Amino acid sequence: MGIESKPLSEQIAIITGGGTGIGRALTNALADAGARVVIASRRTDVLRQTADEINEKLNSERVFPYEFDIRDHASVDELARDVFERWQAIDVLINNSGLAVPETVEEITDEGWDTVMGTNLRGVMQLVRAVLPHMRANDFGDIVNISSQAGKHGYADVPSYCASKFGLLGVAEALRDHVRKIDANIRVFNFCPGLVDVENTGPEQTPRDGFIHVENMARTLMYALTLDRNVVLEDINLYAR
Repeated sequence: MGIESKPLSEQIAIITGGGTGIGRALTNALADAGARVVIASRRTDVLRQTADEINEKLNSERVFPYEFDIRDHASVDELARDVFERWQAIDVLINNSGLAVPETVEEITDEGWDTVMGTNLRGVMQLVRAVLPHMRANDFGDIVNISSQAGKHGYADVPSYCASKFGLLGVAEALRDHVRKIDANIRVFNFCPGLVDVENTGPEQTPRDGFIHVENMARTLMYALTLDRNVVLEDINLYAR
């Protein structure tokens, strides 16, 4: 039998796109709680700066930059393999990487569609597939998907983004059913934020009208992860009044 619960201070997390915006806020919250956090994206310089700043603040090496491309299958597999080999665990996976290509339905290009789907949906599927066996081996894990209100509602200017975020919720629902049927100690959370201000991110800064502060995403993450493990929390909607 695996571990039923595990202190956050002993957990290993992977956050895609963890260097800026929402990802950085989530990274900061987990590192504050004592977790070791691997932040992964293509922007190595941004990752290094974020890791250095948070580690210096905590006076401890808890954030680790990792260069990878979520659209590259080999890179995805390598990330999961390297993290597990180093720490013998992957306890939290946060699928945060995402992008949008503004094109209406009449204007959608194959390139734009494929770029959005490859990043927001296929890449997430491949990363979950790579990480899941490691979570099952330890019978412990949390998978957090950063979807969007665009995963609940269609918007004319970003149909491919909406399709990817709707699809992400569908994959997550299937994953939740799968881990339930195999009786795995793995939880699946979906966050569906509206507009999040990724520019005014300082604790003293006020978000723009219609936007929420990134710290609300971080507090939501910590709330979800610290619930009893027999509690099912499905889609979480957050948006400004």
